[in-house]
Amino acid sequence: METHSEMKHSCHHHKEHAASTASHKSSDPNAVYTCPMHPEIRQIGPGPCPKCGMALEPLIADDSGNEELADMKRRFALAALFTIPLFIVSMGDLLPGSPISKVFSPKWKIGIEFLLATPVTLYSAWPFYMRAIDSIKRKSLNMFTLIGLGVSVAYLYSLVATIIPNLFPISFRDASGHVAVYYEAAGVIVTLILLGQVLELRARSQTNEAIKKLLGLAAKSARKINPDGSEEDTPLEAVQLGDKLRVRPGEKIPVDGIVLEGKSSVDESMITGEPIPVEKMSGEKVVGATINGTGSLVIVAKKIGADTLLSRIVHMVAEAQRSRAPIQKMADVVAGYFVPAVIFAAITTFIVWANWGPDPAMAYAMINSVAVLIIACPCALGLATPMSIMVSTGRGATMGVLFKNAESIEVMRKVDTLVVDKTGTLTEGRPKLVTVKVMGELDESSLLSFVGSIEKASEHPLAEAIVKGAMDRNIDFSSVTNFESVTGKGVKGLINNKEVALGNASLMRDLNISLEDVMTEAESYRREGQTVMFVAIDNSLGGLIGVADPIKETTAEAILELHKEGLELVMLTGDSLTTAEAVAGKLGIDKVIAEVLPEQKVEAITKLQGEGKIVAMAGDGINDAPALAKAHVGVAMGTGTDVAMESAGVTLVKGDLRGIVRARKLSRATMANIKQNLFFAFIYNAAGVPIAAGVLYPFFGILLSPMIAAAAMSFSSVSVITNSLRLKTTKI
Repeated sequence: METHSEMKHSCHHHKEHAASTASHKSSDPNAVYTCPMHPEIRQIGPGPCPKCGMALEPLIADDSGNEELADMKRRFALAALFTIPLFIVSMGDLLPGSPISKVFSPKWKIGIEFLLATPVTLYSAWPFYMRAIDSIKRKSLNMFTLIGLGVSVAYLYSLVATIIPNLFPISFRDASGHVAVYYEAAGVIVTLILLGQVLELRARSQTNEAIKKLLGLAAKSARKINPDGSEEDTPLEAVQLGDKLRVRPGEKIPVDGIVLEGKSSVDESMITGEPIPVEKMSGEKVVGATINGTGSLVIVAKKIGADTLLSRIVHMVAEAQRSRAPIQKMADVVAGYFVPAVIFAAITTFIVWANWGPDPAMAYAMINSVAVLIIACPCALGLATPMSIMVSTGRGATMGVLFKNAESIEVMRKVDTLVVDKTGTLTEGRPKLVTVKVMGELDESSLLSFVGSIEKASEHPLAEAIVKGAMDRNIDFSSVTNFESVTGKGVKGLINNKEVALGNASLMRDLNISLEDVMTEAESYRREGQTVMFVAIDNSLGGLIGVADPIKETTAEAILELHKEGLELVMLTGDSLTTAEAVAGKLGIDKVIAEVLPEQKVEAITKLQGEGKIVAMAGDGINDAPALAKAHVGVAMGTGTDVAMESAGVTLVKGDLRGIVRARKLSRATMANIKQNLFFAFIYNAAGVPIAAGVLYPFFGILLSPMIAAAAMSFSSVSVITNSLRLKTTKI
């Protein structure tokens, strides 16, 4: 077993490998395995967890067989084969007429029980003993410590009673001189716990179905167009960046790319959760694993292997599934004290029954202490949170909502204030050049030539709109020297020996250019929702440029739904107050914070948090990343930059604010589910231990057989997992 720190490098390497093959199988000898209860445990290959003894599972789920499940099934089958006759021989005398005693003498009966129980307690229970011994060596007591202790005590007690009955006091023996044995308890405990393990492992594999489905979406091959024009089918792993690929009607798009030729509608529902196909034509982005409609497309590969959106989604889901929710800390603290407390309770039970119990006191003492050990296994407690998180993150992925970690799921439902960036979040993020107002001696074409030339060198989101608008008007561009970008203000440069500046009022003030004569006109454009920029040529005002970014079709509906959720909506933008208020007025946004520089966005978030608000921030650009990280929950629009996605706790693949409503509903359902699981686990253990110890015996004559304790212990774990799986079908 390697430590977490030693594993970092190999894990990273494996993640790259796993994503690059998207549909890889577990036959990979370098597959990284982890524990659902202790995600910090990482090792190459399967095995038991060194902390809790639970079977490790692949970090990235796959379609291959589960070796642990197959092994437990084999051991369970053998255990059941021997335990059924063992139970009949041992308990048969409870039937009228004591039929077993008529067939076998007491000595033969005990001998048969020994022969039937031994394969069960030695072969079938072997993994439990190994994990119990390992837990003692590592000083990390867990459920297998209790199971191993309980089964071995019942079997060894019976073995000594069989071979050397004279060791026991006369009060222990029956009329024929034999001591009561508990082989059937040992055998049935092992069989029921193995049944629980089989059911649990099978159910745990279902929590990974979302990732398996995602991995299954990837195309297996691509049709490559060679430089000479010939075409050939090639495995997905062989596709290189820049390769030209043909996507025929009905085929899966192999990798993320850009359409070069053709026109078609593409079904992106498996990535975004949106059922309506999206029209794609030359210049549009396409996502790997989405399904082409009736048209034929030629695309150029832009992202391959681990960089494709599908691979990144798989990793985000896998990492989120393995993260720990703050609510789990309580369960961890309890579990840490639980096993030692249970062993103490079992010893106390033994002492009390041995000294003050009815005859045969030692037999009662042994059987009740074993029942305490078996029923108190804290497995259900440990599984309560991780199982819900695994199912929830998988469910979110199928709806286009990616949670980065469990903490984001827990906090999302508490959010009362949503801060939204305007460009790309409320609006399409694809602004268009709307207004060109000339002032001074230049004509419109000359002004646009200057503006287009200088913006060609800029990376500002509005620059692209201006350049495209100028190109659509067939304007020629000139070369720019001394180009300078002034953060939050605009751009400057030298074109044809003229000093050209384009930016906001703040930049014009820096250049001592008066805007007195044009402010009224600028404000009127802003009231229409346009972003207005001023053009200065050789330090005198040359004109106005107005750019409008259309509001997304889904934004109004999303804001209505968010208001129903009780959220206060705050727009945070670098745009002018008038433009921002025009957009906010149309959409019914509660509060506007405008004219903020990128670094001031963090200050705005901090101020809202200082007012006691639980803040979520939605944005899509590099300049939003610090604010996304600062908010209680950052929400990245999947249509935006990778940096935004890395900084955010939640990513909406479609870039649609309605996803926040889905995320909140899923968050609420998940936390309710976790609380139900913790309630089941706590109540079960709190009630089970005293009953197993025999507190009801003096009043009602009730004792809990170790066999019933084993059945109940297994049932509690399976019930927690089954309850978690309900999240798959919960209405969101």
